[in-house]
Amino acid sequence: MAGVYVHIPFCKKRCLYCDFFSTTCLERRKEYVAALLQEIIERKDETGEPVRTIYIGGGTPSTLDAADIQRIIDAIGTRQAEEITMEMNPGDADETYLRAIREAGINRLSIGIQSFDDTLLNRIGRRHTAQQALTAVKMAQEAGFDNLSIDLMYALPTQTMDQWKADIETALNLNVQHISSYGLMYEEGTAMTHMRDEGSITPIDEDTENAMYDRLCERLQQAGFVHYEVSNFALPCYEAKHNSSYWNGTPYVGVGAGAHSYIRNTRSWNREDLDTYIKGNNVRESETLTEKDLYNERIMLGLRTNQGIAGSFPKQSRSVIESKIQDGLLRETEDGRIVATQQGLHILNRIIEDLMI
Repeated sequence: MAGVYVHIPFCKKRCLYCDFFSTTCLERRKEYVAALLQEIIERKDETGEPVRTIYIGGGTPSTLDAADIQRIIDAIGTRQAEEITMEMNPGDADETYLRAIREAGINRLSIGIQSFDDTLLNRIGRRHTAQQALTAVKMAQEAGFDNLSIDLMYALPTQTMDQWKADIETALNLNVQHISSYGLMYEEGTAMTHMRDEGSITPIDEDTENAMYDRLCERLQQAGFVHYEVSNFALPCYEAKHNSSYWNGTPYVGVGAGAHSYIRNTRSWNREDLDTYIKGNNVRESETLTEKDLYNERIMLGLRTNQGIAGSFPKQSRSVIESKIQDGLLRETEDGRIVATQQGLHILNRIIEDLMI
């Protein structure tokens, strides 16, 4: 069964670290939704499989009216959808809106909290406060959401280990079912990268970042969360079904400006151009993956998960795997799967690069 990703590029304010395709031109939301509904109609049967998951991401989907969320979900059709996720900024949460999107069909919320420290939130350009984050989770639970995910970030400029430990404990006290957590990345072209380059902020050192990640993994697993992907933790049976499709090769259609799709070994993507998209002249580019591409993707995506990778490996890759096992960076399970160790997760990108052909 397939997934559908819906990209909503609108934000009331752009975060300083973000490099996703987004815009603050909120006045164009209605035009965009109209174009989006047209693309959904044209592509809804593209995978040839029933839709199992829907993920409405961005940008900030909660900048849309609940009625527009309803139109999007109705256009896709949800007869066989098991999981319908929507991202939300805590500053957009209120009881009426939450109940409306719940009635529209959203059954999983992903709330972008990032930190419960107002100083840190301000430093990375978030528009909500720590209190708004706490209130948003409580209101969502009261509105009937029993599958909640929150995002946390670490390795933020000036962030201390004590601040990070406090964020983790606050998150656990919220009784959510899923936590996604990412170290701050200085992406090319972002405001934070510019601030780093000009010397107005100083990145956290690598040892501290690794220690923060280890604390996260240890504490969440102590609390009963399954560490099922390098940046994702869930209580048993609450793993994100849609996001897991990205890692296991399930086909999905991406609709909206800048959205990506994967169907029958072909990747395609809509151009990141709001004007062209709204005018109905959407440009979609694509590439068909070769056997080499598919192998490298199996390595790159599989090693991110607690399931690891299985199957045959070229002689050169097998030699590298054995070396990494001896170094304590990889391990082999009883059923022959290759999985990254906690030490290996610190340098996962380098391990993946060494194994790709």
